[in-house]
Amino acid sequence: MDFVYSFGVQVIQYLQNNYWQYHDFIDFVSVVGDPRNIFSVYFPLWFHLSHNVGTKMIWVAVIGDWFNLIFKWILFGHRPYWWVQETPFYHNDSKPHLDQFHITCETGPGSPSGHAMGSSCVWYVMITSALNFARPSRASSVRSFQRFCLLRSFLWITFWFIQISVCISRVFIATHFPHQVILGVFTGMLIAEAFDHIPSVYNASLKVYLQTNIFLFSFAVCFYLLFKLLDIDPMWSVSKAKKWCANPDWIHLDTTPFAGLVRNLGALFGLGLAVNSEMFVQSCKGKNGCKSMFKLMCVTATLTFLQLYNFIKMPTHTEALFYILSFCKSASVPLGVVAVIPYCVNLLIREHEERKLA
Repeated sequence: MDFVYSFGVQVIQYLQNNYWQYHDFIDFVSVVGDPRNIFSVYFPLWFHLSHNVGTKMIWVAVIGDWFNLIFKWILFGHRPYWWVQETPFYHNDSKPHLDQFHITCETGPGSPSGHAMGSSCVWYVMITSALNFARPSRASSVRSFQRFCLLRSFLWITFWFIQISVCISRVFIATHFPHQVILGVFTGMLIAEAFDHIPSVYNASLKVYLQTNIFLFSFAVCFYLLFKLLDIDPMWSVSKAKKWCANPDWIHLDTTPFAGLVRNLGALFGLGLAVNSEMFVQSCKGKNGCKSMFKLMCVTATLTFLQLYNFIKMPTHTEALFYILSFCKSASVPLGVVAVIPYCVNLLIREHEERKLA
């Protein structure tokens, strides 16, 4: 394994030495690939275009990130920025130097990459959904099929361009080795493909959402306790991150393994509450739900609200309080996107229509 890691270090050094002038763009790509953008950007856009696609997107993101957590605990993957400091593979005088950035010092294990996995699974959902919408019927003309083939080629080229860019960015900033991002991309695609064969998520009851949340949380906690019983510290990576990060201010509590779990469970719980609420039925399922103006107003309002909402930072001085507030904040996002904001928009439209009739 040391050989694989050392090869990865050579790749990182090559990227940092030869493409340093692009580091601002690479940092930006890494931020774009952040799984948290799924809830604040991609989900609001797609849910109001298609409820099924938006719902599947949340399920894929949550289950994918949950598998990512379990795989990280099983695989014990190191991250480059601490591995080069601790490995006996190099002699003291030949230890390579890797530059660090403000987004380098993630605290969880490194394999597979959560950014690559989250990006691939969600973009896979978006690309396949767009192709399903654009697919011509059997009675369509030959030209329609030709246009569809061009669109399909363009979308898949776009998909791979984004995934490769995210992978390069994660390797460049020395937070992942190349094999970790490759594993993340293909694992994410497999999970997204699996959900194409689980149509029951589109109409799941609140009971199903609660049962899924309880199962995911219980399994993760039991897995954690099993490691503790085996005298293995599941949080071993946190101490390494704190020890070898170039700047202590770059260590963030929201990159720990349990932070992602709590954030995703909150989002799934919030979605379950929202799609089974009366507000959702009256607004998105009502007579205005199919109108283009209603959808456009919902998308505009939700994106604006979520960008402002992201400025709210959770207190990090108490870990338990941070997790509780993160769960509540994550739950409020789909609740606002799916139920509260559309309900308010529906009231405004209805009031406007009543004034026109008066």
